[in-house]
Amino acid sequence: MVSGSEIVSIISQRQDRDQFRRKNWVGTFEEYLEIVRDDPKVTRTAYQRIYDMILSYGVDVVSKGREKEHQYRFFDDPLNNGHDAVYGLREPLHNLVNALKSAAYEYGIEKRVLLLHGPVGSSKSTIVRLLKQGLQRYSETDEGALYTLGWVDEEDPNEVHWCPMNEEPLHLIPDRFRDDVAASLNAANDEGGFKVRIRGELDPFCRFMYQHRLKKYDGDWTRVVQDVRVKRVILSEKDRVGIGTFQPKDEKNQDATELTGDINYRKIAVYGSDSDPRAFNFDGEFNVANRGIVEFVEVLKLDVAFLYDLLGASQEHRIKPKKFAQTDIDEVIIGHTNEPEYRRLKNNEFMEALRDRTVKIDIPYVTTLEHEKQIYEKDYNQNTVQGKHIAPHTIEMAAMWAILTRLEEPKHAGLSRLQKLKLYNGKTLPGFTEENIAELRDQAHNEGLVGISPRYVQDKISNALVAHPDASSINPFMVLNELENGLKHHSLINDEELKQEYRDLLGVVKEEYENIVKLEVQRAIAADEDALMRLCGNYIDNIKAYTQREKVKNPFTGQYEEPDERLMRSIEEKIDIPDSRKDDFRREIMNYIGALSIDGKKFDYKTNERLNKALELKLFEDQKDSIKLTSLVSNVIDADTQKKIDVVKDRLIRNYGYDDESATDVLNYVASIFARGDTKEKS
Repeated sequence: MVSGSEIVSIISQRQDRDQFRRKNWVGTFEEYLEIVRDDPKVTRTAYQRIYDMILSYGVDVVSKGREKEHQYRFFDDPLNNGHDAVYGLREPLHNLVNALKSAAYEYGIEKRVLLLHGPVGSSKSTIVRLLKQGLQRYSETDEGALYTLGWVDEEDPNEVHWCPMNEEPLHLIPDRFRDDVAASLNAANDEGGFKVRIRGELDPFCRFMYQHRLKKYDGDWTRVVQDVRVKRVILSEKDRVGIGTFQPKDEKNQDATELTGDINYRKIAVYGSDSDPRAFNFDGEFNVANRGIVEFVEVLKLDVAFLYDLLGASQEHRIKPKKFAQTDIDEVIIGHTNEPEYRRLKNNEFMEALRDRTVKIDIPYVTTLEHEKQIYEKDYNQNTVQGKHIAPHTIEMAAMWAILTRLEEPKHAGLSRLQKLKLYNGKTLPGFTEENIAELRDQAHNEGLVGISPRYVQDKISNALVAHPDASSINPFMVLNELENGLKHHSLINDEELKQEYRDLLGVVKEEYENIVKLEVQRAIAADEDALMRLCGNYIDNIKAYTQREKVKNPFTGQYEEPDERLMRSIEEKIDIPDSRKDDFRREIMNYIGALSIDGKKFDYKTNERLNKALELKLFEDQKDSIKLTSLVSNVIDADTQKKIDVVKDRLIRNYGYDDESATDVLNYVASIFARGDTKEKS
């Protein structure tokens, strides 16, 4: 057993005291100027810093047809092992980063409110949370360092009164000297390097301290800055440093001071005036978020009085604390809202000023099946769900239904919504190119902005996990039933026609699941490697003789016979090769084998997906009667059949991820399908 001292020793060996000292650096104003000279980026604006923070994680360029898309690794949440990773929103995130880039380069968007717009549960809050956490961690690194100033107490030199808004120390430099100082600081920089630009005025507290010292030292600015100390700032939402969050409340319990600060009435008696900045708490969300980011939760639910503060903060980069002049701020202002509130904004003529100062970035639901699966698999997998097995396709079917509810009915004749889902997910269909798929997306303007929220699906998966305490696993039908039952009382869906549409889509998903598990069971039955190789060898011998107009030697009689057309067609028909195309398909296979032979490689049927599928289906057809799968339904199984079924079950467990219970369930289900088919054929 490890002792307490040994545990302490482990931590002692891993701690980094040098890093601690760098994070808690305190120095003079002159020392800070040297830091700026060596690393001008410490003076970056909030937009520049957050844009550089995102880029610091790296960017992957992904080819999509003729275009290239950028995937920012930051949104994969690598520092938290993907806990808050955002899936499938490559284009919306690219639009967001482009907006931040424009603001960083001061092309105009820095004077706007960034508004993330989308349906409930579409990752808007997650994206902002990532930005806030990322900015905090970036400020802890040497690359993301920033600094603020404070004033040495006149009576106690060991005490420093730090700036309540953590502002940039270069604001101390008078306007008439700023260009010369900036030029001196930039002199050592390369042509393409970051350039220091000194803008912004001291906040009321620092302005008061500055003017007081200036009078005290008879206008000697150099003596004033000797009373200044500079320290490293680590942004932190918990400590309310550089990261703020504002959430609407009841109008009676909220006023504008929550944004811009309020008078500290206890200190009025000390300083004698409510207009003395030392008697003011600069603790509003705009104040504490200076140099960083402020989040407005459900921003369009704010009272109009708050929106006026928001307008000035975004357009002018200034706020108006009570009793004080307008005060400069430097922060990213980002809000998020749902569709009903945004519609109200568009229809309200009194909100025109806000609309004009807003950059809307749509954050839709995911419309790609694989990405939707990743959302749920992050929370529901064999590591996170203890004591319960999740049967194959359970998460996939739930995700499939969610995506189907978000897709618009395709305008392309003959294309179903399910086929559209598959195209979006990367599956190829005859007659559809990347351009066609792009056109499908362009035609559907509201796709992803309506439909079922991932939260609803997550809730129903959770229900399924606890609703069957005696089951060792949950299967797709358990979850699909929960999804259907929940529609009766869904708080956001009041339209009965829409509910019925969603129920019909559940039927589409169940049918797709039936096709998937039928194929899996078929492949498990036909997974006899030796039998498949024999069947493949027989087929290849026959098509070789057919294409070369030769005869085939019968292994039993030793006689040469015509190629077995019935055998060849029985295999080819399994993958829908029409009689008119059989010659082309056979030549294609022989050409493929010939090409491999030239390269010194041996043909393996597994490398040809279509042939592999055809062989498996043919072998299944040949073997299913001997296994008598349909006898499972009657519960009357002889020992020989049971042995064969156990072999199939073992293959399902080994090759497809089932456990014993779910493998038994799926075999029974597929058996009932075949039993229904047999009944239909007899009738």
